[in-house]
Amino acid sequence: MLRSMEQQRVTGSSEDPRVTELRTAVSRLRRELAGHPAEFSDRGIAEEELAALDSMAVSGVPEIPRLRRSLLLIAGAIGSVSALAPALRAVRIAVDLFGEPPRR
Repeated sequence: MLRSMEQQRVTGSSEDPRVTELRTAVSRLRRELAGHPAEFSDRGIAEEELAALDSMAVSGVPEIPRLRRSLLLIAGAIGSVSALAPALRAVRIAVDLFGEPPRR
């Protein structure tokens, strides 16, 4: 996580390092989910929400409440698949980089 932010400073990339971290984490979880042999009932939900997270990251300015909603749906969909836990944790950490949603 910190390494990506440091790399951004060194390379001079204009992309927000939080967006870079989110895109990397989402990509990893999508690959691991695609390669996971077991079928489970909410796999489609996880795939749809990962696509939504990727789309938000590509836009460059994700909405924090929407990020958190997608994370919650993904966690609920694949939370019981322990093989995916490290990649899911990376997505959670990347979403946390954007901070808390505004209080109502």
